[in-house]
Amino acid sequence: MARDKIYLEEVFPSPFMQHWQIFRKTPVAMAGFSCFIFLIVLAIFGPILAPHSPVEGQLDMLLLPPAWHADGNVSYLLGTDELGRDMLSRLMYGTSLTFGLSFVVVITSLIVGVVIGSLSALTTGLKSSFLNHFLDVILSIPSLLLAIIIVAILGPGINNTVWAVVMVLIPQFIHITRYAVKEESRKDYVLASRLDGASKFRILYYSIFPNIVDRIMSQATLAQSAAILDIATLGFLGLGAQIPLPEWGATLANGLDLFYIAPWTVYLPGLAILFAVVATNLVGEGIRHALKLRKDR
Repeated sequence: MARDKIYLEEVFPSPFMQHWQIFRKTPVAMAGFSCFIFLIVLAIFGPILAPHSPVEGQLDMLLLPPAWHADGNVSYLLGTDELGRDMLSRLMYGTSLTFGLSFVVVITSLIVGVVIGSLSALTTGLKSSFLNHFLDVILSIPSLLLAIIIVAILGPGINNTVWAVVMVLIPQFIHITRYAVKEESRKDYVLASRLDGASKFRILYYSIFPNIVDRIMSQATLAQSAAILDIATLGFLGLGAQIPLPEWGATLANGLDLFYIAPWTVYLPGLAILFAVVATNLVGEGIRHALKLRKDR
């Protein structure tokens, strides 16, 4: 027989749960989060759900306008390009190449940057000073310019683009993690753990990380917006995804010559890039807003 609870236990949510409770009360942030989840699902299942091949065209369907146009065809909902390739299928496949790769890039950069930033925060003296000045120099260079330089050295291609953007984003995560760990290390609860005999790594894992994860996630959304733009820009310049890959930036560049006779080949990939960046920025702004409100409590 189950016993009735005599004492009322007060449950204190973790910092992450407090952050989520504030975040979900912001309608704009939740709208952006819903769009963000939609893009993740589309990046995973887009190649399966696409109605046509993104690289094979139909010669009798060249430059077909979208279905709502008088000359459109419902089988090609968003029209076709100059080779008769379905724009909807190319955009769905492109979600994996632009948004999906940006997600992978940010996760990789986050893991490497957080590890290096955490270890560097535990060091002092010459090594700490050298890393601080080195990061200042790297972060003073615009991320897109640095990515272009790296791709120019490695050579064009989607794989080199991914590595270039990863290398560009790692210093940002090192900087934010290092600063956050050093700031938290000065607080009383960390001093209490240190006086109890806890090791540096135990303090880092059990005491500091739970309190800085929201700041790292906020930086991750900013980094993903930059990654989406960097990947699309490199594709637009011909340094990223090569023909016939349906990456959004490359698709946008491919349709520029047809803008006056087939404008949908330009504004559709442009709107896709805009939609992904706005959704990511809304999530990031919601995280920063929730972080500010939680600190003010």
